Amino acid sequence: MTESQRPSGEYPMYPSYGNGEAAYPPPPSYQPLPPVSPAPTGPGPGEEPPAHRRRARKPVALVAAVAIAAAVIGGGTATVIGRLADDPATTAAGSGIVQGTTVSQSDKGTVSGVAKALSPTIVEIGATSTAGQSTGSGVVITSDGEIVTNNHVIADASRIKVTLSTGKTYTADVVGTDADKDLALIKLQGASGLKTATLGDSSQVAVGDEVVAIGSPEGLTGTVTSGIVSALDRDVTVAKEGGNGQGQGQGQEQQGGGRQWPFEFGGQQFNGDTGESTTTYKALQTDASLNPGNSGGALINMNGEIIGINSAMYSASSAAGQSSSGAGSVGLGFAIPVNTLKADLDTLRAGNGS
Repeated sequence: MTESQRPSGEYPMYPSYGNGEAAYPPPPSYQPLPPVSPAPTGPGPGEEPPAHRRRARKPVALVAAVAIAAAVIGGGTATVIGRLADDPATTAAGSGIVQGTTVSQSDKGTVSGVAKALSPTIVEIGATSTAGQSTGSGVVITSDGEIVTNNHVIADASRIKVTLSTGKTYTADVVGTDADKDLALIKLQGASGLKTATLGDSSQVAVGDEVVAIGSPEGLTGTVTSGIVSALDRDVTVAKEGGNGQGQGQGQEQQGGGRQWPFEFGGQQFNGDTGESTTTYKALQTDASLNPGNSGGALINMNGEIIGINSAMYSASSAAGQSSSGAGSVGLGFAIPVNTLKADLDTLRAGNGS
């Protein structure tokens, strides 16, 4: 074995490998890192926790708070969330919808489902005046008997009789009228526990939406027709009723003479002269069949929400100057948007109006 000529202690000796000779690895080019200790689980005395750790804990606290709130509120929250998720129309319309009877989940989207759910909320209105007897329709909006209809259905009436879908009859009083919007609110005497309609959101209505109309054309209570929304914001001009002794109007079955209720559409007048005292409103146009007696009834979407109050119709015979009682639907009907009604309800309930 050859002796090393290096002075003792100049270089460290390394253990030998395999053949017993010493190995001489080069020294490291960097200093070895010190041992890593586990991170502390919390700040030391007088120390502030690192900012990034404070941020990381916030979502955990938020989730815990939400979980606690959900546990406290319980099933009510789950029910509301489930309903909104299942019902796009309700989600879109939000708080604009006034809740009442709606279509069951299994029947939603069907004409039969809408008819079954909403027919109990639609009534027949018989109005007696000096001009004779007339028939229209109405929509129940409170369980104690508030009913919305057209002003022209009950204008100048000395007596109002209302017939429910069950055949039960009530006497009604006029609460308020608005001739400018052709709306009226009446109240049944001694009623309670009635089914009420859901007032939807007409701002969500689109051309082509399927709709159902329910009313009492020619006195045939609870008649159901269906169609689509044909157009929006149609200008319909009607004669104001009230205090003029002209009888009731279009959309009713007249008995005993009296002038038929006229309206104007597209620059033409139907069912007679509109006269000097008129009002114009924006209407939903539908091809759902409407006939005399449908006035004041409901135009309904496929979720069972009222989107309009049926108010006028065009017919070929009325255009020719014949009596509207002999007129038939040709698929041009008009309804007052339900948002117009909702905006007017407080005024009607206060007994005010135009």
